[in-house]
Amino acid sequence: MSIKAETITTTTPGRSWFVTGASSGIGRELTLAALGRGDRVAAAARRVDGIADLAARFPGRFLTLELDVRDEGAVRDGVDRAVAEFGRLDVVANNAGYGLFGAVEEVSDTQARAVFDTNVFGVLNVLRAVLPVLRAQRSGHVLQGSSVYGQTAHPGVGLLSATKYAVEGLSDALVAELAPLGVKVTLIEPGYTATSFLSNLAFAEPVADYDATVRAVQSSLGDLPPEAFIDPAAVARAVLDVVDADRPPLRLTLGGQAEGDVRASLAARLRDLDEWGTVTRGVDRAPVPS
Repeated sequence: MSIKAETITTTTPGRSWFVTGASSGIGRELTLAALGRGDRVAAAARRVDGIADLAARFPGRFLTLELDVRDEGAVRDGVDRAVAEFGRLDVVANNAGYGLFGAVEEVSDTQARAVFDTNVFGVLNVLRAVLPVLRAQRSGHVLQGSSVYGQTAHPGVGLLSATKYAVEGLSDALVAELAPLGVKVTLIEPGYTATSFLSNLAFAEPVADYDATVRAVQSSLGDLPPEAFIDPAAVARAVLDVVDADRPPLRLTLGGQAEGDVRASLAARLRDLDEWGTVTRGVDRAPVPS
């Protein structure tokens, strides 16, 4: 990762973190990275088996929180415990989520509502619980767990991408709402990552008409070599760079594949604006001032 040296400050020891989805993948690696440099972490997960070993390894600096982000009351209780234990919150990693694969038509109403409950309403539950703390402090940094699918999509990820687009949209507003209060926001957008995310995807009931698109993508993803997936520990290190920056980005895209996909998506949007500019501006009542 390339970042200008002047944007990095000296690491501040002893930050207090609240991390959701902390039991595996990027959440666990981020928890380990923060603990490894002397920070404190309240680690939240539905199943805490994956982090049970950390309490003994980091006594006094690690708090296990068994909770489901879909349960607003449980999230508030967890945040209260973290603040009582550490005295403050400096970094919130809103990381919990899961994937759903299938054509838009194939996804059932139950599946669609379930993925939104975790990936969007779970994110909102965490924000409603932590923001009063950060506002009172007039400091803090919210890391919103997004994905390359928060900027682009392909067959099979329509509902997953819809949840990430939702998180990106609310975060665009959130950054301007929180900036005057001293609170920063960054969207973390990794590409394909070597975690259990793909193997733990929920799948919609297939419709044969989508075999040439959705199932073809599914097959191509399954054929990707190991080197196509970025290391979650590298993602965690990159996130620490963002947390230590004086001027962190609103969006951090991670991985060459993700960068290429996002660039292609942005170029396509600009191309549409250029090609259809006359129609775009043709609906105005008066010329728009330049």
